Amino acid sequence: MASRTYRTKAALTARLRDRQSAEAVAVHSMKQKHLSALAVLLSLFFLSLSVTAVAQRKPNAPVYAAPGRLVDVGGYRLHLNCTGNISPTVVLIAGAGDFSFDWGLVQPGVARFARVCSYDRAGFAWSDPGPTPNTMRQEAYELHALLRAAVIKGPYVLVGHSIGGLIARVYAEHYPTEISGMVLVDATHEDTTLMYQGKLVRVRDGAKGRPVPAPQTMQSSPPRPPTKEDIGQFQFNQQTFGAPKISPPFDKLPQSAQAMRLWFLSQPPRVAAGEDLWAEELQLMYAVRAKTPYQLGNIPLVVLLPNGEYGNPPPDISIDEWKRINDEKRQQKIGFTNLSHNSKLIVAGKSGHHIQLDEPQIVTDAVRVVVGAVRRRTRLAP
Repeated sequence: MASRTYRTKAALTARLRDRQSAEAVAVHSMKQKHLSALAVLLSLFFLSLSVTAVAQRKPNAPVYAAPGRLVDVGGYRLHLNCTGNISPTVVLIAGAGDFSFDWGLVQPGVARFARVCSYDRAGFAWSDPGPTPNTMRQEAYELHALLRAAVIKGPYVLVGHSIGGLIARVYAEHYPTEISGMVLVDATHEDTTLMYQGKLVRVRDGAKGRPVPAPQTMQSSPPRPPTKEDIGQFQFNQQTFGAPKISPPFDKLPQSAQAMRLWFLSQPPRVAAGEDLWAEELQLMYAVRAKTPYQLGNIPLVVLLPNGEYGNPPPDISIDEWKRINDEKRQQKIGFTNLSHNSKLIVAGKSGHHIQLDEPQIVTDAVRVVVGAVRRRTRLAP
């Protein structure tokens, strides 16, 4: 079958959803031991994820009840699921193609010592489609609006995985007084290189100088129905790669969460892809950071990285080139420690890109460390 270009970040995400998130660079399925201390909490958490179909959008297609609540943020609703009740509030920001329930092995543990909220970005899972274009600035604004509308008081500890790490940083840039700490879980770097149609591409090099608009509302720039091209891209992906499957490490989630993931991934797009300004946003972040190190000041920051394995190279990419680019990406991510004067690097030796699934206790412990430093107003221990 002829090759096809992924036109936008949204189209690429659709392809990546059941394979790996946008920043994954290695196949990872290493087995781990589960901590029995969290077994009861995990069971209760996933029981809340609803195993009963409450409606049907098409024949034989269940719609699962939202575990949290739908909050109006200006004419559209976002799904927010909060547990625990101890300040500060921890906010979990998922990566590309991931959902709120993909934090399911971490959220119950964090709820034991803090209030913790996971959510679904506009157009994902139970959340309604929102204004366009779908920029990271827009997503940070929507998270801000969601927390305010839900009366969740800050300042917050943000935990961002993959592209969620970029959104956490954009949030900190625009709402600095609302951030007390941060955990970056194998976060995407603004100078990242990704695979596009069999080629390694430095994403920000695709910037064309287009302005990134201010956050939009449903009145100023409402979502549009999907175009024939959007539907065609979805159908092409389905025909080429087959129906969504549960691949490692998502097989570590309980069956109820896996069932929800499969159903949401199988749904056609609800809105048009819209203009893709990701390259412009990454270029702006790159330029600003080059001039302004330690953008987070002195807030406690933990940077989590997976093991250094990167697997076999994709077709047409040499072993040397694959090693070079992965070594570069790792050094970039180690450099995240320079975002704050109060930072710490932790390597999850048994994990791939989704550390929250491979070694959830490491993520939980990292959040605990940051929350403790926030409460005591102290520096992180070396």
